[in-house]
Amino acid sequence: MIEVRPAHDFDGMATMLGPKKPESSVCWCLSWRLSSKENRSLAGIDRANKVRDLCARDIAPGVLAYIDDEVVGWAGVAPRSELHPIANSRKIPYVDDIPAWSIWCIRVRPGFRKQGVTAALIEGAVDYARASGAEAIECYPVDNAGEKVDQTMAFVGTRAMFERAGFTKVADTDSVSGGFPRVVMRRAPDLHGR
Repeated sequence: MIEVRPAHDFDGMATMLGPKKPESSVCWCLSWRLSSKENRSLAGIDRANKVRDLCARDIAPGVLAYIDDEVVGWAGVAPRSELHPIANSRKIPYVDDIPAWSIWCIRVRPGFRKQGVTAALIEGAVDYARASGAEAIECYPVDNAGEKVDQTMAFVGTRAMFERAGFTKVADTDSVSGGFPRVVMRRAPDLHGR
């Protein structure tokens, strides 16, 4: 059974996003949350400490998926207004004035893929956003028309993946990931009786 919880567990976040060497500078999923200036200013352990601070807030930085209490996946979900590069993007348009939440990253650990973790993460992210007051939930996946997506760029998800979860395309973007155009997809939080 897959359980999805708000990502207040820093150790779980480190399992999903942290480097093998703590002093290494890796994304930690901060490049989609911070301004480029702040993102560049954080290196090594400072990046981990920023994530630790995010995990300690009332609003978690996303959700984590667990199987038998072992963390197996991550989905970044937050108010779009908190995601500096997306909130200020010239390539990803606003659809309307509704203060939507955004799912911007999905990762599943090797060994746990193709077991329903991604679908559980999307549902868990929608449920968490809804419980936190979101009026709408957006994502910005690639529209790859069934073509293979490079694993390093797959974190944004695919249009088909989100369509299976009840999302609908609402706009095109000028953004491209892994050579594929990205689209804005949206799901009202009460879809599917939730």
